[in-house]
Amino acid sequence: MSEFAFLNRPVLHLRPDPTRVVVRPFRMAAEPRDLTALDGSRIQRIVARILSLSAQDAAQALHDVFDNFDGRHRNLVLTCERRAADLHDALASHGPLSITQKRLIGAYFLHEFSFEAAALFNPSIVAHPDQTGAPAGGLRFILSLRAVGEGHLSTLTFRSGMIDADGAIVIDATARLATAATLVSRESAPGGELATVMFQDVADISERVIFPITEQQANGIEDARFVKMAGEGPAHYCATFTAFSGRAIRSEMIETRDFVTFQMRPLTGAAAANKGMALFPQTFDGRYAMIARQDNENLHLLYSRDLYDWSGENPILRPTFPWEYVQIGACGAPIELDEGWLLFTHGVGAVRRYTIGAVLLDKRDPSRVIGRLREPLVRPESSEREGYVPNVVYSCGGLRHGDLIILPYAVSDSYGCIATINTARLLQAMALP
Repeated sequence: MSEFAFLNRPVLHLRPDPTRVVVRPFRMAAEPRDLTALDGSRIQRIVARILSLSAQDAAQALHDVFDNFDGRHRNLVLTCERRAADLHDALASHGPLSITQKRLIGAYFLHEFSFEAAALFNPSIVAHPDQTGAPAGGLRFILSLRAVGEGHLSTLTFRSGMIDADGAIVIDATARLATAATLVSRESAPGGELATVMFQDVADISERVIFPITEQQANGIEDARFVKMAGEGPAHYCATFTAFSGRAIRSEMIETRDFVTFQMRPLTGAAAANKGMALFPQTFDGRYAMIARQDNENLHLLYSRDLYDWSGENPILRPTFPWEYVQIGACGAPIELDEGWLLFTHGVGAVRRYTIGAVLLDKRDPSRVIGRLREPLVRPESSEREGYVPNVVYSCGGLRHGDLIILPYAVSDSYGCIATINTARLLQAMALP
């Protein structure tokens, strides 16, 4: 069966660009992430070799570094100095060092990382907090994307764009440089650590990249599902994401008001051990609400008076149709319509093919399913089947704009694109469960 006629797939692709690089700490095997207990044997040997250079040779070596890399990074000199400061314990026994020696040592313990060399996928979308320059009847938006680089390390990055009154979408040009967020603070929190990061003097949102901070995130910040929370005052954006340590996963939360400063913290409660949690944009009788998959197959509705603690059992959606017999999951935050809450889902069927479906939940009681597509809304087209993980279309959230739903989605865990959907015709196609 073909896809629905009211689904429009613009020819608009967000493909990974291996030329986009950041400079990051190059860690020796003996160097712990927190730098509190250095085993300096190898580090000391490298430092000793650098310090054996004459002043002239050291200056030439540093000149060569900046000549080769300076145009590829913002504030590379400061980055080298900060990296040398990280290695204070390893350098202390060498006595006072010149600024050239410090910068050169810092450079030897850095490396370039192409953060989206492998993939750029699983997008979510929210209205931009700054609507300056939006076209009449249009909207500025922010896309969040999962970028994957060397070692399958997942980071969080962003794009901006505009949609006009007629539904035409334009993605803003990507910045030439990329910058990793600066760690502002980290402290103990229930279930782990609370980390605050920010971007200093980084104007373009496409330049911003958030890397894992804590041990639980060590191998990836995956699949952020951003939503703009309802309420008065400054905008408040929240996103659940999957933190992957390399051995285990759990759900965490990232929050921001301006996409400049972000706080990340673990979620607690039994539900936090699972992937794919999607937060409603408003509270119900003073309680937050979340769609979550608690058992690897079904979707549950959870309530909590604490934004960061989630438990409970209330299954509301089970695999019903052949294209979702393996499992179903939430694609992103439910979207408020006059008719109810529109929830996009992903279904996994035969040969592990991922497709995107849609359901409608009751406006006042979202545990009630009042409409559901019997066929997938989006399925991998023949041109979209190939990639790192074949036969997958996947989204982390859509956005309502007038009579349209804007649905960014990923193709085969490789790249992203954006579809638009006529809301009224989508609702007409939903049969009662």
